[in-house]
Amino acid sequence: QLQLVESGGGLVQPGGSLRLSCTASRFTLNLYAIGWFRQAPGKDREGVSCISVDMEGNGGGTTTYADSVKGRYTISRDNDKNTVSLQMNSLKPEDTGVYFCAARRSNYYCSSDIAEFDYWGQGTQVTVPS
Repeated sequence: QLQLVESGGGLVQPGGSLRLSCTASRFTLNLYAIGWFRQAPGKDREGVSCISVDMEGNGGGTTTYADSVKGRYTISRDNDKNTVSLQMNSLKPEDTGVYFCAARRSNYYCSSDIAEFDYWGQGTQVTVPS
């Protein structure tokens, strides 16, 4: 079974940056659409960004972003490192939460439906104090 591992979370001041990474052992991430989600205390888990399978094999893929992070976050693949990264800039207190990466098994493309994602990591905490 695909096991995902997130890393890169931490405490950062407003306006700062973090880079999250999602990796997997024994499985090729470029066989799955990969999404990043976050969950703030007391709130539902929400989609942040997603990248489809890189059909060209050049580190691309169709990307989507939540309106709240457009222009600040960038999702990307590094197929050589078997990693999907989320670069987060201009961080705000409302970005605080546990960030999860997830893989969609059934389709190469992203979905806005959280239930479409089959495999989940354990999450990494991002804290931006107010």
